[in-house]
Amino acid sequence: MVFDPSLLRTLEALFAEEQHVRSFKKGTYLFQEGDSASNIFWMQSGKIQISKFIPDGRELTIRISKAHDMLIEMALFEEDANYTMNAKAIESGEALVISRHKLESALSSKTELMVHWLRYTHNNHLRTQSKLRDLVLNGKKGGVYSTLIRMGNTFGEKTAEGLQINVSLTNQEMANLCGTSREVVNRLLSELRKEGIIKMKRNRITLCDIDYLKQEINCENCPIDLCQID
Repeated sequence: MVFDPSLLRTLEALFAEEQHVRSFKKGTYLFQEGDSASNIFWMQSGKIQISKFIPDGRELTIRISKAHDMLIEMALFEEDANYTMNAKAIESGEALVISRHKLESALSSKTELMVHWLRYTHNNHLRTQSKLRDLVLNGKKGGVYSTLIRMGNTFGEKTAEGLQINVSLTNQEMANLCGTSREVVNRLLSELRKEGIIKMKRNRITLCDIDYLKQEINCENCPIDLCQID
């Protein structure tokens, strides 16, 4: 998530004051849905998958968070708040930690910080809307293609072959991000690979022709801070 620079500096100062660092290993959870929500995490390194299990037992991945992202999967200013998502490490790392009550106190006492915070939550809402638009208007293909574009914007590194996505995901993990099945992801990625739109090596994808993906889903060229996966 992209923060306003003023909000970023203030939040970093709040977390730094606590001097509380939480290390995590791949495959472990920082928190799980339904747990009592007492802490907020500021990523320093590693990658965290934010997900939710739906009634039929499938897992839906909401986003993948990286360094300088904040994990705040709870409702603020509630007496007994619980985490609404699962936060599972897909890459080992560290996070700074502050209490929920400290952030609530800071927001309550600093009007400027509250205004920045409202802008941040509004930006988050717009990002969610854009994801839903791609899924509704373009179906399964739109879900896969838009996810590839967002991953490229978030984790992409320019190479001679194209935009390399520097996060390793299985096709099932991709399916969880797209809200579809592994079989659909397998088929669509295979088609894109045969057409030379992407290249794949060791669960890492290179987008050789991102413009093709954008054209296929009638991309509206949203600001890049909205078109991301984190």
